[in-house]
Amino acid sequence: MPMAEIPLCVWRKRGHSFVFRGHAIRYWTAGQGEPLLLIHGFPTAAWDWHYLWQPLAQRYRVIACDMLGFGDSAKPRDHEYSLLEQADLQQALLKHLGVDTPVHLLAHDYGDSVAQEMLARHYEDRCNLASCVFLNGGLFPETHRPVLTQKLLLSPLGWMLGRAFSREGLARSFSQIFGPQTRPSESALDDFWSLVEANNGPRILHKLIGYIPERRVQRDRWVSAMQRGDVPLRVIDGAVDPISGAHMVERYCELIPSPDTVLLAGIGHYPQTEAPVQVLKHYLAFRDSLEFPPRKLACS
Repeated sequence: MPMAEIPLCVWRKRGHSFVFRGHAIRYWTAGQGEPLLLIHGFPTAAWDWHYLWQPLAQRYRVIACDMLGFGDSAKPRDHEYSLLEQADLQQALLKHLGVDTPVHLLAHDYGDSVAQEMLARHYEDRCNLASCVFLNGGLFPETHRPVLTQKLLLSPLGWMLGRAFSREGLARSFSQIFGPQTRPSESALDDFWSLVEANNGPRILHKLIGYIPERRVQRDRWVSAMQRGDVPLRVIDGAVDPISGAHMVERYCELIPSPDTVLLAGIGHYPQTEAPVQVLKHYLAFRDSLEFPPRKLACS
């Protein structure tokens, strides 16, 4: 049964703002219970979670923001964007909301890297995490396969491509990375583009794309954190994603002890919008396993 969406116009009205290092950040929160922080990907925004928002809010205190440079948040032109700063932002948001208990993370794409940084900080006693679930993202630089648009944005001419980037360019990119039967509608593409375009967003795309080389710098620290095993982890991954699909999960299983992974057949890079019912099912099963672990039988 399809899940109810939250129209973008309604979503925007429900947002709040706070100031992070002099920049206005839009955020959303709903529900009660254990805090669950949702971290979106590139080049979109927190609205990516709208199908899951209400079902998750029935069980948890869900929190999400448009990160700096994304969606309806500030997009300063003369700014050096960093995944480390985005992790600072997430922690500042939690402090702003008075969250002082361990936080669960659900992240996607670019947000996976922010979550990896927060996981590393957890083991450095700078952050307090209860669990983390990754959706399709470049957890390992050696398995990340950027699309042509990302490669061009990384080139010396990236600033020109960003200025020329359009809804049609976004549609072409998304047609390559979504599943063949789960591509976004024209209306959804309009909404995604509205969030990219807000506050002159295309002018900074070449700056935001710096997360790809930054991942390489932090790779060993982040992978070491994932290998520690004290924070429960799960990967829920669209298998046919050409960027971070089944090949990324294969690498995850090679490197992470006792890997907990779910592959979604026929689903691409945006499982939370392509297959929200499946993502919700597998996420709740993961959380239930933390609350009700399998009983071990004693032997005599």
